[in-house]
Amino acid sequence: MMVTEDKINYLRIEQAIQYMEKNFHRQPELDEVAEKVHLSPFHFQRIFTEWAGISPKRFLQFLTVDFLKKKLQQSKNLVEAAEQAGLSSQSRVYDLFTTLEAVTPQEYKLRGSGLRIAYGFHETPFGLALLGVTERGVCWLSFITTDEDPKYELNKMKEHWDLSIFHDDQEQTARFIEAIFSQQHENKKLHVFVKGTNFQVKVWEALLRLPLGSVTTYQRIAEKIQNPKAMQAVGSAVGSNHIAYLIPCHRVIRKDGILGEYRWNSTRKKSIIGWEIAKASWD
Repeated sequence: MMVTEDKINYLRIEQAIQYMEKNFHRQPELDEVAEKVHLSPFHFQRIFTEWAGISPKRFLQFLTVDFLKKKLQQSKNLVEAAEQAGLSSQSRVYDLFTTLEAVTPQEYKLRGSGLRIAYGFHETPFGLALLGVTERGVCWLSFITTDEDPKYELNKMKEHWDLSIFHDDQEQTARFIEAIFSQQHENKKLHVFVKGTNFQVKVWEALLRLPLGSVTTYQRIAEKIQNPKAMQAVGSAVGSNHIAYLIPCHRVIRKDGILGEYRWNSTRKKSIIGWEIAKASWD
């Protein structure tokens, strides 16, 4: 598979985030970070700012424990205000942008039999991704981790929808990728089509209600689905999400402000959260 400039740029951004975070207490200068990712300071600053909309230094501040603890409280207030205000609230834009449909119990038993799935590999702001779509909506979105064979994720998708019919259609899936990562979510509608248990679907529906740029905890998700003691099961459902980014499992963090692990690489989770907070702060 050809390595594109977009992929190279994201890998450098990811490497820079890792280096800056590791050396956060020392506050490395721009020149030092740029050297670590084999770019001139000017070029590094340009590609990072084009990607995030803010400087690398400001971006890293969004990932500190103290900032994220405050963000948890702000997000709680934001979600509560949105629920009180109803669908007219700007903070519900993401909820309106993506709607979810789950397979029926009978379809669940049939394990995707007869379902036609178009798939394609595409560059995104967060690296290479695999997208699967059906006539009922996006049914798969996963990121390809560094040095991983893209076929690994393709096989995972085929295992999940194991009796479906798959065909490579880069042209069709490219249109969905553009819509998913558009800066104008509120102008587009997308459906996601999921296969999971009733409990998993409830968790994924709760994730869809999280506004862009917000974060939450496993405890709050458990409370939202009226099952406050089911934090471990919530964690399992969050980790089982097979539609990355659109169903924003990356927005669930630990209550102590630690971001925690992510199915598709913990640094990618930091990249997405920082990128979203930066975007939300400019809206």
